[in-house]
Amino acid sequence: MYDQIREDIFYIMLYAIVTALAMLASCYLLFRQGNAFAKDVMPPIRLRRWTAAFFAVFVVNHVWYMWPTFFLTSGDDVMLANLVGGLFDCMTFFPLSIIILLVMLQDRRRPLWPVAVMVAPLIVGMMWCIASSSRTIFPMLIAYLLLMSIGLIIYMVRALRQYGRWLRDNYADLEHKEVWQSFVVLAIIVLVFAIYALTGGDLAYEYILQVVVILLICYLLWRVETLSDLNIPQPQSLPADETTTEVIGGDSFLPTIRDNIGSLLQQHCIDKQLYLQHDLTILQLAKTIGTNRYYLSQYFSNQSTTYNAYINDLRINHFVSLYHEAVDSKRSITAQQLALESGYRSYNTFRDAFKRKTGQSVTAWIRALHEGIGEP
Repeated sequence: MYDQIREDIFYIMLYAIVTALAMLASCYLLFRQGNAFAKDVMPPIRLRRWTAAFFAVFVVNHVWYMWPTFFLTSGDDVMLANLVGGLFDCMTFFPLSIIILLVMLQDRRRPLWPVAVMVAPLIVGMMWCIASSSRTIFPMLIAYLLLMSIGLIIYMVRALRQYGRWLRDNYADLEHKEVWQSFVVLAIIVLVFAIYALTGGDLAYEYILQVVVILLICYLLWRVETLSDLNIPQPQSLPADETTTEVIGGDSFLPTIRDNIGSLLQQHCIDKQLYLQHDLTILQLAKTIGTNRYYLSQYFSNQSTTYNAYINDLRINHFVSLYHEAVDSKRSITAQQLALESGYRSYNTFRDAFKRKTGQSVTAWIRALHEGIGEP
């Protein structure tokens, strides 16, 4: 296969382009201040740096795997070089892939040391292969990698469910915050690359691999640039356990406020239409009504709802009211425009929320309304 690669100028050019793209992506994430792809989004700095490190590792990885093609002729030397590259992958590529997946979850700061424990058997196995100049235990390493991937997927599914609940308990707007779609795509790409890196293939597979790498670079750049930083700043008066806060009239009024959250929400959120504010968090709403996030979350839980569902219900009711007013006054208006006036940044987000609440699409509801039978 190495003879084929040396003679295939198009593959060499593609390989060089991929390496340059990874290097540019790493430098961009490390040195550029600001966001070029989504200017209204502030991405997490931690995710940005880990992804830049991932791209830098990619560059070193690509350079290492190419040089045996031109400078080594002995089969044993090529195998040893590939084994050293595999060890480098186990020490850098695999753990950085897992770390990026973990850092995307912002509900809490997860420890990263378990990643080192997960990849340790791979590192030890690759060291044994290098010392013995043998690939005899490769099937066991591949089996372990697959088992590790399955275990990671199970963990991520649970973590994503927890993360989704946390988002809905704390944020009114989920745009630029949800990541489960990204996990599915990214996990598949990384898993395909990892399996292929250990099993090898012919020249056609090498072409496919380079295309996968390009997709991975583009996808990671898009994900890093469009994911909002969700670190919630805590007010100085709020202790770490969030069970007390500074409230109107002093702490002696806290039980009264806690017991009257419903009326306070009516007064400060509904009557003043605070729900129309973009990216309104539960912490901001709690401070507005004079309680804290703990009691407000408890209130929504007792109502068998979430903060996100509560705000969406208010916004959809606002949309319905605006649409009825437009119909009564015979004004020409679009659902997209009314959705923006109802507190939504994205019509797609409104459309999904509307269908969850009413059981109908926006178009079907409007059509039924004009036929005289449509009510949410």
